[in-house]
Amino acid sequence: MKKYLGYFFAGTAAYFAFAGLGYAETTVSAETQYIFNTLLFLMSGFLVMWMAAGFTMLESGLVTSKSVSAICAKNIGLYSIAGIMFWLVGYNLAYGIPEGGYIGTFTPWSDASAVDTGYSDGSDWFFQMVFCATTMSIVSGTLAERIKIWPFFLFAAILTGIIYPIEMGWQWGGGWLSAAGFSDFAGSTLVHAAGGAAALAGAIILGARTGRFSSSGGVKAMTPFAASSIPLATLGVFILWLGWFGFNGGSQLAAGTFEDVSSVATIYINTNLAAGGGVLAAATISRLIGGKTDVVMMLNGAIAGLVGITAEPLTPSPLAAIFIGAIAGILMYFSTKLLFKLKIDDVVGAIPAHLVAGVWGTLAVPLTNGDVSFGAQFIGTISVVVFVFVVSLIVFQIMKNTVGLRISKEAEKLGTDKAEVGVIAYGIRD
Repeated sequence: MKKYLGYFFAGTAAYFAFAGLGYAETTVSAETQYIFNTLLFLMSGFLVMWMAAGFTMLESGLVTSKSVSAICAKNIGLYSIAGIMFWLVGYNLAYGIPEGGYIGTFTPWSDASAVDTGYSDGSDWFFQMVFCATTMSIVSGTLAERIKIWPFFLFAAILTGIIYPIEMGWQWGGGWLSAAGFSDFAGSTLVHAAGGAAALAGAIILGARTGRFSSSGGVKAMTPFAASSIPLATLGVFILWLGWFGFNGGSQLAAGTFEDVSSVATIYINTNLAAGGGVLAAATISRLIGGKTDVVMMLNGAIAGLVGITAEPLTPSPLAAIFIGAIAGILMYFSTKLLFKLKIDDVVGAIPAHLVAGVWGTLAVPLTNGDVSFGAQFIGTISVVVFVFVVSLIVFQIMKNTVGLRISKEAEKLGTDKAEVGVIAYGIRD
């Protein structure tokens, strides 16, 4: 017994000795901070990478059953293209930019990791790359069921290798928007509104699916355009919701101090609350106006809420986060109806959920962050959206006039699964 009591007291003394040392030291070493920061980048990065699966499932569920394989092919293709292009030129176009400048260099990424930078260069490249891929994923669903796959892949290479890195560098690479005081914590505008702007340009040039709108502008009956699987779309949204914790939480960019990890936790809470606000607002408004609680609106309400809070997920109170997400959900609902009137065919509702909600979220930053001005937010938002929209419009028009952009009416009737991929997603077998 004396032997075990001796072990107990020795262990207790050692515990308090180490605890005392812990209280005496207020920060960990630079190498330890390097490790924690790198882990945050890598773990957040693979959560954001998982959003690629979320977009695939969401889009697969919302397109018709004859276009699901094509969606899968487009999404795995665009993610692969984004990784290669961001390594080849994208990263240095964004981060090789002179302070206060406009564009970096057309050179491949290279590793120059050092402890004093605070994190591994490779972890930063990976984290930024998955954001780049997310931007292109937004475009995919809007243009579904009538775009040729290889022209889509070509646009993916241009957007992920050139267009997105340039405008992203204006802020996160220390470019002119950063110098002007613009703030976009995790990319409501730089990622989501940019992706939505490119999607809008593509939808205008590509045109609506055959028979989608009546001559008066009304939306045709659901039968020929029915979503293939609402459960699949719902799964996609939950995957996106999960990935968003990496998207926003990882954008704290550090986890080596008490303040940083506490901030990540706050970001998680606000991100979750904003999504919930978007869902409930979309459910309420669809019920009050349409007489039905529209599940598709609820799904896009979640995404709109997540997009809206992304520009500033740290400074809002929980109630403010719910408010920001709810307004994003309401704006998503009405902008969806506006697209119908304009006969712009956005198959999955990405333009309202990403472009409109992204603009709202970015402009709302000064409501909770007193260090940011409305003027800087307006200039930054307009600059990014106009730049991406105009350049994308030009690229899509050139492709339409050269390699061709849209499948034939016969192929569209047959379905992109058969016409473009040759693999039927939901084949019935004996």
